[in-house]
Amino acid sequence: MSDPLLPLLLAVPVVVLACQAGGRAVRLVGQPPVIGEILAGILLGPSLLGWLAPSVQHYLLPPSVLPVTSAMGNLGLLAFLFLIGLELDLRSLGTARGAVAAVSLSGVLLPMALGAGLASALYPHFAPPGVGRLPFTLFVAVALSITAFPVLARILADRGLENTRLGAFALACAAADDALAWCLLTAVVALSTSGTVLSALTILALTAAFAVGLALLRPVLHALRKRAGRTSDDLVLVLLFAGLCLSAYTTDQIGVHPAFGAFLFGAAAPRGLLVIERSAARIRAVVLPLLLPLFFVDTGLHTDFSTLPAGQWGWGAAILAVAVIGKWGGAAGAARLTGSDWRWSAAVGTLMNCRGLTELVVLGIGLQIGVITEPLFTLLVIMTVITTAATAPVLKRVAGDDPRMTPPNPAADPQRDTARGVAG
Repeated sequence: MSDPLLPLLLAVPVVVLACQAGGRAVRLVGQPPVIGEILAGILLGPSLLGWLAPSVQHYLLPPSVLPVTSAMGNLGLLAFLFLIGLELDLRSLGTARGAVAAVSLSGVLLPMALGAGLASALYPHFAPPGVGRLPFTLFVAVALSITAFPVLARILADRGLENTRLGAFALACAAADDALAWCLLTAVVALSTSGTVLSALTILALTAAFAVGLALLRPVLHALRKRAGRTSDDLVLVLLFAGLCLSAYTTDQIGVHPAFGAFLFGAAAPRGLLVIERSAARIRAVVLPLLLPLFFVDTGLHTDFSTLPAGQWGWGAAILAVAVIGKWGGAAGAARLTGSDWRWSAAVGTLMNCRGLTELVVLGIGLQIGVITEPLFTLLVIMTVITTAATAPVLKRVAGDDPRMTPPNPAADPQRDTARGVAG
């Protein structure tokens, strides 16, 4: 019997190095590294490597190793969602709460409405057997309303805009948008997995109770920090990692995806403690370069362009159009109605149209619970890559030389690479 460790020793470095190379390559053309990492994952799958050299793909990623790499990638995903929750601070809404609320709500509700209409047309062609029209429609609607808070933060940091008025406003809108979208997605997953409205409401009630329980743990972590003193970094790191795993396990037992538990645990973690920030930085240092690439490859293995007949590419164009029009129109329109000029509003709409890794997480959940098919998953992944890649160049064109949308100091900032953002 062959040693099951040996194929893993080959697969992991291939995936990690490919994603690193992809991330560095796209940085040269002004894109966030996550675009290159997503593309690397797709290219290692059946869409390119499996098509050009199936024997090579089988050698590098044999079927026996895929359950292990998938589990490692999903563990990285849980840690990533913990980091998103930790950085999602709604206190950043500041004094412009009315405008932020309007942009966030409109940026979710309009794409959801348009997405629901599109989903009705997609249902006969892309719904898995046995999946009801309501769960399918709601999932597609929510999937088209996502904004990637961490990738958006990185794009703003790369342009030196994270501390400008535009950057602060866009991050606040994205934070509120993400919080609302995760709540809606929780409801959709509960309905999809339970099958009845009553069961879904029960699951939602249990999830809300669990979230409240996590919030009540925050003072306990504060007290533990005070008792542990300066030597508590390792203990806090272990507690955070154990907490995110146990929270993920709990939400899975409740009936929603483990991702929600990890996210809720991050959102409930105390803010402003250096020991928490140091431990989060240590988790980030391992998760982003080593474990999360395995999630990209798992995504890539389910993204197969060859499964899309010529007629389905028209559906892909429709999905892209609805996603862009709904998100950009909702956010930019709301910004304009709250008193902003068109250039500012267009910049806000452009930034809110960034989807990135958060969208891949949502799509992966939909595929895992069986509410969408792999062909639809592929089309939605393509939409995700295009909208994310378009954000930086379109923003540059929209912003022009407007001082509100340019860095306060145009000189290169050596600290920029360490700026806020959990996804590269």
